[in-house]
Amino acid sequence: MQSNTRRTLIGMAAGFAAFSVLPAHAQEPFKIGVILPMTGPFASTGREIAAAINLYADQKGSTVAGRKIEVLLKDDAGSAETAKRVAQEMIVNDKVSALAGMGLTPIAFAVAPIATKAQIPLVVMAAATSAIIKSSPFVLRTSYTTAQATYPIAAWAAKQGVKRPISIVSDYGPGVDAENAFKASFEQNGGKVLAALRVPLMNPDFSPFLQRVADEGADAVYAFMPSGAGAVFMKQFTERGLDKKGVRLIVEGGVTDDDILNQMGDAALGVISGYHYSAAHDSPINKAFVEAFKKANPGMRPNFMAVGGWDGMELLYRALTKVEGKGDGAKLIEAARGISFESPRGTVTIDPQTREIVQNMYMRKVERVDGELYNVEFETIANAKDPSN
Repeated sequence: MQSNTRRTLIGMAAGFAAFSVLPAHAQEPFKIGVILPMTGPFASTGREIAAAINLYADQKGSTVAGRKIEVLLKDDAGSAETAKRVAQEMIVNDKVSALAGMGLTPIAFAVAPIATKAQIPLVVMAAATSAIIKSSPFVLRTSYTTAQATYPIAAWAAKQGVKRPISIVSDYGPGVDAENAFKASFEQNGGKVLAALRVPLMNPDFSPFLQRVADEGADAVYAFMPSGAGAVFMKQFTERGLDKKGVRLIVEGGVTDDDILNQMGDAALGVISGYHYSAAHDSPINKAFVEAFKKANPGMRPNFMAVGGWDGMELLYRALTKVEGKGDGAKLIEAARGISFESPRGTVTIDPQTREIVQNMYMRKVERVDGELYNVEFETIANAKDPSN
């Protein structure tokens, strides 16, 4: 890779934006079409990933194997139909060589057939449903899967002596995945889940579900929900005094999202979670990443979405390097199989058989560090795979 960076900032608004890095080569540019929710209720996902892509372009330079790189960003506003239309436009009009982003599971499923027809890579940087990887032979993933995170959490809980857990999840696809994965893993480790409760996704009130935790004498709660709802959940958990009664709270790491963790306040302190990335991950690469990200984006902290975007760019750059800048979509997919590198989250590998990401999972505890809340890692589950693939 050569470094000769000139960038036009990705716009953090709806519509179209692009940046390109311009070397003195006549070869057709390698265009990466990024589709993200930059507006609407999931805009924080788009904001984090776009910021990481921008940072990557600044740091990693202008060309790959002599090939000019251009990144085109379009807003899907969280709509699968919009994402589908945008993907088609990017392929037909913009002649993109790869698609990336995919902030939500329905969007990834909507775009996957388009990538298949065009025979170009689709790099999933955020969506976490296991079945996405099977929706197209051109899908690569640099995020994670819900089951990949939840299986180690349940196994850890069983080994820590949890006997009577109740799972509480938001009632939508990823929540159901989490519920099923927790039950399967916990029971594989010799335990039994007392009850599996599903909470309405919109405007949730957790009170009746937390009351059931108390009534049934559960000794732990496993929770999965979007991070905004997670703040409400943790507040109600402590207000009902369940922590004082010895009920352990164990959550999927998105609940204690780095992007909004400080806003959750003391209710988050001591919460145990399992996940693949923390801004507090103790490595030189991550420390440099967090510092640069904060400097480039005042008021923001990189979260799991950001690292998915960063690593998605790294994967494309490395695959393009392997094909000497000349490969088509199928050759890029083959080049991506088995690629391994050191990420801000630790070592990651693209499984050569499944095209799924293999990565460490970490058990973490929310602690106050230098006046801020962080997910501090205390145990590593190395080379975790998605159990369903």
